[in-house]
Amino acid sequence: MSIDTTIDLGRPVSGDVVDLILDDHRRFEDLLRQLRSTASDRDAVRQAFAALHVAHAEAEERHVYPQLKKRRAVDAHEADHGEHEHAEGNEALLAVLECASTDTQKFDDAVEELTRLISHHLTEEELTILNPAREELGPEVLARLGEAFATERNQQIDADCGRTENVRRLVEEARAEGLIDEE
Repeated sequence: MSIDTTIDLGRPVSGDVVDLILDDHRRFEDLLRQLRSTASDRDAVRQAFAALHVAHAEAEERHVYPQLKKRRAVDAHEADHGEHEHAEGNEALLAVLECASTDTQKFDDAVEELTRLISHHLTEEELTILNPAREELGPEVLARLGEAFATERNQQIDADCGRTENVRRLVEEARAEGLIDEE
């Protein structure tokens, strides 16, 4: 079941994995701007953001981070830290998704926290993971990783990965694994 939205999340099928990830990072920034705007269909935007965030993180964790560690383009600490930040992002995303209305202070506060965490993660990932990947891996490997990333990302979106119940499950799993603190 595909997410029903008019918001374009892109459907890449191939390319340099760093470029594909950076394209998603720009989409995150745009979606966060829209979430902050009362002129937007904030409910549609939060659903699109949820789908993209979960799909992107799952694709990185399943295909990109393990290969970067294996090829020593990044160390285990950097990849593990990226997973920790994805879990924190999911936790903040869940707070946004669980808001009954998008025109409340509670929603605005949840969006502010989500924006803070995602902005930090994007900057850090670009500096400590994507730059080393681009420097250490050849174009063939980056293209292979790009195809795997894009395939997983699209499959996740098609499976409606951003629905509230799935994000809640991911947060609960992250807590059980010690990636984020218990509330």
